[in-house]
Amino acid sequence: MRKTLLAQDLKVSVLGLGCSSMSHGYGPSERDDQESLRVIHRAVESGITLFDTADVYGPFSNERLLAKGLGGQRHAVSIATKCGLVCEPTGKFSRDGRPEHIKAACHDSLRRLGTDVIDLYQLHRVDPEVPIEETWGAMADLARAGHVRALGVSHGTVTELDRIHSIHPIAAVQYELSVWARHSRDDVLVWARENNVGFLAFAPIGRGYLTGKVDSSTLVEGDSRVRDPRFSPEAMADNEVILRGLRDIAERHGATPAQVAIAWTLAQGDNVVPIPGTKTLRWLDENAAAAELKLTAADLHEIERLPVPRQLMNWDRARTVEDPAG
Repeated sequence: MRKTLLAQDLKVSVLGLGCSSMSHGYGPSERDDQESLRVIHRAVESGITLFDTADVYGPFSNERLLAKGLGGQRHAVSIATKCGLVCEPTGKFSRDGRPEHIKAACHDSLRRLGTDVIDLYQLHRVDPEVPIEETWGAMADLARAGHVRALGVSHGTVTELDRIHSIHPIAAVQYELSVWARHSRDDVLVWARENNVGFLAFAPIGRGYLTGKVDSSTLVEGDSRVRDPRFSPEAMADNEVILRGLRDIAERHGATPAQVAIAWTLAQGDNVVPIPGTKTLRWLDENAAAAELKLTAADLHEIERLPVPRQLMNWDRARTVEDPAG
């Protein structure tokens, strides 16, 4: 698989693998560790070299699962993990940006991942109760000490990113970006491009919706998508036009709607690395093949004319504590 320079000395495959759904978000009945391990093995075989996880996924179990799946292939890949979110006993999530928490979390992640260095260590969410300078200063200390190679930020605002970048360079930002979630192109992606920073695009297939095989009736108990208004029965009817548009383009290329969606995300910039998540071999193989799909200018124009879900308005930014995805 082709490679792209995510950050200085951090060259990764043009597609990464988001590992969160293997341990988090879609309900306990949907988890299958053995199948997930097979997916991780196949991803390495397919040339995928960037694997994205977080301490809060599980919590903690996703990092352990990834370490087990990579096994002796750790040297051949780059691991991205995150800190700064905490799963409370109630199941809800809170932010913790205190320097002592950040440093302890890093060492715990190193242990769970079975490695002596994290390739990309990301602040999962900015903690409004702790000065950014203190949180990011602790992360910079970890980089200077050699515990992490590069630093990233998930869901930061442009104002926050400016402050953070002035303290210690940001190598990559992470945000949702897909055909049905394009809002980050207006600010965060622009900022990343202007500052020569990588952009990890999570949920490029719309949390499964853009495959055309997910609707409100397929969601099981415990699936976090139940709370997403884009997955309500009413929204499914409204958003069918998006799927029809992707299917039309897919048919012309002998591809699938999901592959078209991933190819569109790749086309948003040389610094964009989609990290579609999956926990099954079939979808991994389909996603990986999207790296070779080239959309035409006409295809891209056609996609731009597709509507953006009206249910998205203010949803993404409002949910950043309640939903630790990305």
